[in-house]
Amino acid sequence: MRRATHSVNEVRYAAVWEDADILCEALAPVATGERLLSIASAGDNVLALLTLNPREIVAVDHNPAQLACLALRIAAFRHLDHESLLTFLGAGGSATSASPGGPAAPSAGIHRLTTYAALRHALPDADCAFWDAHPEQIRRGILHAGRFERYLATFRRRVLPCIHSRRTVEALLHPREPAAREQFYHTVWNTPRWRLLFRLFFSRGMMARTGRSPAHFRHAPGAVALPLLARTRRALTELDPSTNPYLGFILNGAYPRHALPRSLRPEHHATICTRLDRVTLRPGDITSSPGTFRGFNLSDLFEYLSPEAHAHTYAALAAQALPGARLVYWNLLAGRACPPSLWPLIRPLTETAAALHRRDRAWFYGTLHVDERVGPADPI
Repeated sequence: MRRATHSVNEVRYAAVWEDADILCEALAPVATGERLLSIASAGDNVLALLTLNPREIVAVDHNPAQLACLALRIAAFRHLDHESLLTFLGAGGSATSASPGGPAAPSAGIHRLTTYAALRHALPDADCAFWDAHPEQIRRGILHAGRFERYLATFRRRVLPCIHSRRTVEALLHPREPAAREQFYHTVWNTPRWRLLFRLFFSRGMMARTGRSPAHFRHAPGAVALPLLARTRRALTELDPSTNPYLGFILNGAYPRHALPRSLRPEHHATICTRLDRVTLRPGDITSSPGTFRGFNLSDLFEYLSPEAHAHTYAALAAQALPGARLVYWNLLAGRACPPSLWPLIRPLTETAAALHRRDRAWFYGTLHVDERVGPADPI
């Protein structure tokens, strides 16, 4: 792990909310033995990409607090066994909380603080300073430390109980065949109160005030809650709620042990641990990393940009893309794709993206893009 020093900021996302399995499938054809460029975010998907055996992953974020999240994850992977790692992060299981979505069990919180004290020596000074200043976030588990995760916790603890009982929530997560899931949704889950409170809580105003930055909605046209409600119906019927780690986290405050995100699954633990030195952390803009890359994990970066900034940023990244490279990114509300000026150099893999998106368990995104660089390697 290599990184320059920096100042600190707020953790906006303490977990990554893009499906790592979909990301890895999209980049698997180009990743082995190659350099990848990734938005760091909280670090989960950077670590998941190590399962593809790349030569290097350059993880970039303009928010140094997000890099602190990744740095602490790397230290935890390096020094903890799998079970201890899950407990330290607050990932799931009885050690994580006293009750679903409730406060951290006192013994688990004390254990996390003790574990952090043992991990401090493995962190850069700036990250020690950040986490030393936030012991409560360590105590609760760093997966719960973000602004967005606190927003979801408010929904889980204060809104959801006004809609459905704990028994009904547990029933939703029970394995069913598709037809039975559809029936359960229409006869039990999809009540008028569910639709009303969902639309209120996940409205543009509420999300901008307490969940995401208002800047994240600057270029998003139209309503916010209604498309999210329609996509949530798909997640509860067409997809299988019982195997969805992201849904489990939202509803229970913990990942199901049988449905962990890719980076936290026991079968990947040793592989990730042996490849941690391949991750390079860089503060700054995504276009500031030198060199060329064979794969790009861009999260939903373009959604936050104006059309002009989107075109400029995409062109800069395309200039760093080797022939055959893949750029993977999501759209939540604002439609962003390859700018027309770059069509001679970029080929959208539309069928590949659509097939992956149909299985995407991070259901709230409207579109997944997988673009391929087909032009020459000369600068654009």
